[in-house]
Amino acid sequence: MPDPSGKRALTRSRAVAARDEAVITPSMKYRLYPFVVARSDGVRMWDKDGNEYLDWMATGGTAATGYGHPKVRQAAIDAMNNEYTGPLVCYIHEPGVELAERLIDIFPGEFDKKAWLGVSGSDAMDMLAKVAPIASGRPRLVSYIGAFHGMTIGSGAISGHGALTRPIPGGHITKAPYPNPYRCAWGPCDKNECSLRCLDYLKNDLLVNVSPSDETAAIFAESIQSDSGEIVPPDNYFPALRELCDERGIWLIFDEVKVGLGRTGRMFGFEHFGIEADAVGLAKPLGGGFPLSAVVGRQEILDVDLYTAYTLGGSPVSCSAAVAVLGVIEEEGLVRNAGKMGRYLRDKLDEMKADHPLIGDVRGKGLLIGVELVKDQQTREPADTDAYRLAYRCFELGLILLAFGNVMEITPPLTITRSDADEALDIFDRALADIEAGRFDDAKLPGF
Repeated sequence: MPDPSGKRALTRSRAVAARDEAVITPSMKYRLYPFVVARSDGVRMWDKDGNEYLDWMATGGTAATGYGHPKVRQAAIDAMNNEYTGPLVCYIHEPGVELAERLIDIFPGEFDKKAWLGVSGSDAMDMLAKVAPIASGRPRLVSYIGAFHGMTIGSGAISGHGALTRPIPGGHITKAPYPNPYRCAWGPCDKNECSLRCLDYLKNDLLVNVSPSDETAAIFAESIQSDSGEIVPPDNYFPALRELCDERGIWLIFDEVKVGLGRTGRMFGFEHFGIEADAVGLAKPLGGGFPLSAVVGRQEILDVDLYTAYTLGGSPVSCSAAVAVLGVIEEEGLVRNAGKMGRYLRDKLDEMKADHPLIGDVRGKGLLIGVELVKDQQTREPADTDAYRLAYRCFELGLILLAFGNVMEITPPLTITRSDADEALDIFDRALADIEAGRFDDAKLPGF
């Protein structure tokens, strides 16, 4: 049980953190807390000083089956004990073939499919950005403002996130506004109108005057735009987009690196909208903590005449762990649990909104939840600094979660129980009250 006092000894953690500061470049860090992880189990973590934390983050969504799941661990150990631990690029190994078969089996669509294996969500989306124009014979791509598709040049170019877009060129890529009902690009309007305005611009302007349909290979989308604040599009948006793509011969490709494999209460996020994808990129939860990514999609997209292999893509250790992850998700009913626990958390957070003026909006699907903080519920002015105050105060009280801008991201392991949820909600409620009452020392904010 985390210490309810919020007083945490971090002597050992700070000593290691000082060493980290001296040798690890800040360009690979997104950290909000000054602690060093010593161990983790299930939905909990412990630092070098013995402090316990309940995890509402799952390390960016990677720990879908919880930390250290015995079946995933054993699968990796068994693979390590085999004589061959090299990648799939040079030699055939059965774990890679089995994983590809499993992914093709669960990916919706009555068409011929193929799979591709890599090491990171970035390389999966990069691969798709490379092959779609070649496979289609059309040079252009469309993606979305606010999208975060990865850290390579290719995946960064199709991104529309402020953290990536500015330094990365991509002249053949055009960005469209993503339908955000809480902050629509076209001004205040209801969900339906926001969706229709975004679709009208895409259909009658962007795909006519900027990236003409007959030159556009694919539209890249996130079924829920996570790193821009868990933005859930209106229900009518993606069905209409699917119809538009079919009419104009454009592929609809989804990035489900973070939201896929059960997190939203469906195996794939796009299934909430009753549609099929032409291809999908997967990663974070797939390897159970081991580096692994995958692309699954139409054979005509993936069987392009272009070499796209990464030397370490599809290692047998990672693939064995991934097969176990997919098995655990199915056997333990984690997709169903994500839906059930997600509804419970959103209902409780919605109830908190009446008592906490900082909460402007609660949204999400399954265990992908965003709580948007505002200075005023009527004007909706973003409360960015309060989001980081809240994240740090939750840490002090024993709860780990992320803040992106003014949105608190809640992505716990899919194994979370009602008891875990109630414990975390109590901490979140107390932390909100502390921030709203000014019970926080801003001197803690710099440097984390």
